[in-house]
Amino acid sequence: MPSKILSAGTAGLEAQLIEVEVQTSYGLRKFDIVGLPDKSVQESKDRVSSAIESAGFKSPHHQPVKVLVSLAPADLKKEGALYDLPIALGYLAANRDIKFDAAKKVFLGELALDGRLRPIKGAVCFAIACREQGMEEIVLPKVNAPEARLIKGLRVTGVETLAQTVDYLQGKTTISENAASDIAETTAANANEPLKNDMGLISGQEASKRALTIVAAGGHNLSMWGPPGTGKTLLAKALSTILPPLSFEESLEVTKIYSICGLLPADSPLISQRPFRAPHHTSSAAAVIGGGNPPRPGEITLAHRGVLFLDEFPEFHRDALEAMRQPIEEGTISVLRAKHAVSLPARFTLVLASNPCPCGNFGNPEKRCSCSNSQISMYRKKLSGPLMDRVDLFINVPAVKYDKLAHNEFDTRNASASVRETVCQCRQVQLARFGDYRTNAEMNIPQVKEFCRLDEPSEKLLKTAVDSGKMSARGYHRVLKVSRTIADLAGAENIKLNHVAEALAYRPQEVL
Repeated sequence: MPSKILSAGTAGLEAQLIEVEVQTSYGLRKFDIVGLPDKSVQESKDRVSSAIESAGFKSPHHQPVKVLVSLAPADLKKEGALYDLPIALGYLAANRDIKFDAAKKVFLGELALDGRLRPIKGAVCFAIACREQGMEEIVLPKVNAPEARLIKGLRVTGVETLAQTVDYLQGKTTISENAASDIAETTAANANEPLKNDMGLISGQEASKRALTIVAAGGHNLSMWGPPGTGKTLLAKALSTILPPLSFEESLEVTKIYSICGLLPADSPLISQRPFRAPHHTSSAAAVIGGGNPPRPGEITLAHRGVLFLDEFPEFHRDALEAMRQPIEEGTISVLRAKHAVSLPARFTLVLASNPCPCGNFGNPEKRCSCSNSQISMYRKKLSGPLMDRVDLFINVPAVKYDKLAHNEFDTRNASASVRETVCQCRQVQLARFGDYRTNAEMNIPQVKEFCRLDEPSEKLLKTAVDSGKMSARGYHRVLKVSRTIADLAGAENIKLNHVAEALAYRPQEVL
């Protein structure tokens, strides 16, 4: 009679329980695995056999036995080496070498040849799936146990070897369940770490710092342009230091993504800092958007709840930039393949940086531009109109004069700690307004009409901008959202003329 062990697999960012059935019979020595296994799963037969022998049992390679392993559901592709442990336990149970109760238990882990368990990816996703499916216990490598313990209501057992797992299941030994780390303390400790990119260290650029404050407070998208070396990259990095800390729910969302991608820091089971992703301009569309077979998260998903910084973004592949339109609007990206369809979260703040021309000196009164008109025209054609229409604020980052560079003093007024406190207060206003972690930038049309009402002078100003034909309907709503954020920063209940005027000042100059 075949044995049945429960394990789990992934599809996108979601986990699904997998039944591992193992049947043994005497005959010609054979070890087959069925159920759409990939190469790493097929190779598990050799790892499992060696690990079983290292644990003190007879290896299936040294017995006249036929082993058949079935992974169900059969139409779901199985990837990775995490099925090693359930296959080994299933074989030992089917061969009557051990006896244990496998009900309501899920097993995961890659086996080394000496029986040790190696770390796996996506432990927190598997723990969530186990709890949702009514499982009582998850058994996985000890190094992944702290990550799985983030999910309450599930017993998490961390094991180090196959032999230890067998002894535990047969009641010959006990494994104490270590207390989960104090998430609040971990988050507070990370929040109090010294800031490497404090905004107060940046010389000058007061107007740009004001724009960054608005971006952080309302979750808006930003485009910066200016000559090389003026501080665009520094400003983008400083943005991550003034964003509010992640809530536990948001941290769990980000942790799931990084866990499934194998990018979770070894010293921290929970990501409490907002992500900052800065892919190189040679990155492919699949790397930025997500893709592959089966689909994997891209940079826009890795930047979820954080910042995606595209430096020299006109140099990015056009298909990668154009594919970002829908995720910016929807906050998700749907990746469709012939046999796979996954929906990945992509709620990020987009920050773009570019030069005014290929040489970077166009419009600079102190340096001569060496680009021809055709070169400048071709360079600007890379700036897609529909994509730029999804950006809320546009700022020029000019060169900094010598006096500010030579007599650089820490800007206490724009220090990251001070600005972050202001940003957090503004986010609290939005939390009370929407009842969730939505920002002003994420307002839908009915919410814009409800929360962005204008007085008569403000309406006249906006009417002039829209009727000029240089501002789209999307641009109009984005101005309203930015105005709402500026009003929130000022502590104003209603949007006033000066708030709208400042929001319009951040639009491209041809609109004004």
